[in-house]
Formats: sequence, C-alpha cells, structure tokens
Amino acid sequence: MPVKVSGTTANGGVDSDAHLRESRLSSEALFKGNFLHAFRDDVALPDGSVAQREYLVHPGAVMIVPLLTDTAGDMRVVLERQFRYPVSRVMLEFPAGKLDPGESVLACAQRELQEETGYRAREWARAGVMHPVISYSTEFIEVWFARGLLAGERSLDAGEFLDVFTATPQDLLQWCCEGTVTDAKTLAGALWVQNVLAGAWTLDWQTLP
Repeated sequence: MPVKVSGTTANGGVDSDAHLRESRLSSEALFKGNFLHAFRDDVALPDGSVAQREYLVHPGAVMIVPLLTDTAGDMRVVLERQFRYPVSRVMLEFPAGKLDPGESVLACAQRELQEETGYRAREWARAGVMHPVISYSTEFIEVWFARGLLAGERSLDAGEFLDVFTATPQDLLQWCCEGTVTDAKTLAGALWVQNVLAGAWTLDWQTLP
C-alpha cells in the first residue's frame, strides 16, 4: 500500500505520518487510583479540527512464558487460572504483573514468576513488547521467555488467588483456536511459542547467576 508523505520532522526530514498525528492541546485528570490514572485531553486532529480523547495511564507490565521440560523430555508451558473481576470470568493466562516504580523489566519478570508460580528460571530471553489496548490506555506489556525452571514456594500478594498448571504447546494453541483462551497477552504469547518452537523466530537467551 502506498504511504502518503507530508510534513517534516524536527531535524528537517520528511515525516510520512504527519497526516495521521494528533497533538495535545490541554489535559484534564479525571481519576487517580492506586495505579491507574484517567485523563481527558483536547487534541488537534490532522485536518485542524479538535476532538477529545479519554485514556488510562498505566505503569506497564511484564508477561512471562515459562518453558518446562517434563520427565519424558517433552516441552510444556506454565499457565495460570485466575478470576478477573471486570469480565467476571476465570481466565487462562501466562504469568504476568505490573511494574513497580523504579523496577527493571527483567527484575519484574523474575519477581512475578516466583511470586505467582514458585518457579525461578536460570535462563531468560526477551521476546518483544505489546500494547494490548491502544485505543484507551498507555499500557505496554514486555514479553519474556524463561527456561531452566526450578520449583519453589509461591508468595502471592494479599488478596491474590490463582491456580498454576502446565500444558503442552499444542493444548495451548487448541484452546486459543476454540476460544477458551481470550486474554490478549496470552494469545500473543501463544503466537510467540508457536514460532519459537518451530524455529521461525529466534530468542537471545541469557543465563543469570
């Protein structure tokens, strides 16, 4: 598809997205919670008209795709079942959690894996980043793979209740296909699992002390 080119960048180059960009004119805070903040902004549209945008500011999160080799030598993934209040359903998900202030992404991944599943991992690899709800939230989710898992005790947060189990990658893909898995980050994680195990996508693994 041809790309419309218009406008210039700050360094004098051509900005091919100038015909799409919106710019903030003013911002109003609507709500401030423990970790979500809601705003309503007036924005200038590319054609010069003005519109409003309501959105949530989110600190960001990490999702972990833990790979476990069972006693038969077959690969399995570690998953969770957790009740999610906004949709009133028990959801099937990969382990995940939000970043604490000042926390690195890898440190968050290590912490969340241990707290929610009890596993610690000897090797880690960053897969990428996803933006699950781009129309109304700044949220990003870093996707990390973990392997060389060592079982241990969980340390769930107060008020956190979830089941941990393992499944084959084939089972996970089937659940995605039939609609059992509807969580966006887990659907994205399943795509990564499929391509990594098929050798189509590569990961840069690092061994941690």
